Amino acid sequence: MKITYFEKEGEDYTDELVAAVKERLDESDDIENIVIASATGKSALKLYDAIGGDAEIINVTHHSGFKEENTLDISEEMLDELGEKGIVTFVGCHAFSGANRGVTNKYGGFAPLDIVSDTLRMISHGVKVACEISIMAADAGLVPVGDKIIAIGGRGSGVDTAVILTPVNAKDLFNLKIHEIIAMPKD
Repeated sequence: MKITYFEKEGEDYTDELVAAVKERLDESDDIENIVIASATGKSALKLYDAIGGDAEIINVTHHSGFKEENTLDISEEMLDELGEKGIVTFVGCHAFSGANRGVTNKYGGFAPLDIVSDTLRMISHGVKVACEISIMAADAGLVPVGDKIIAIGGRGSGVDTAVILTPVNAKDLFNLKIHEIIAMPKD
């Protein structure tokens, strides 16, 4: 198995990342689910265009109010388009921040899950996101706990990181296993 490295993080590598995921998926006979962080849904559509029905795609977007109160980052039109292609979109609190962010915003300090997030960011921001969205999807019953999946993340727009991992529910956080890095930025 090869690892694809990108010079830096960012949306410039979305197409290459999707191609690397397609290549790895074609080599696998045990990956049935892919979870992708795509706030607007655009990266999820690119993934679908590359793999079609070769795996179930679960899109994870930000919760309502992430950027603006009472507003989603993903449009109703995009939700409809993704749904027509069989892509389920999860909307909910981030597993590693959620209500804890409200506490630290008001009182300062940090929450224990901030340490988990920062530790995963030592590898790459996208690895942190991939782990987080896999937990979110597992807690929602959208991916099976105990089965290997591909999890795709990035930072800001686009995606630049893909891993094969075994998701867990949030209550079992430290049992999550990253098996393989498919692609990630060097910086």
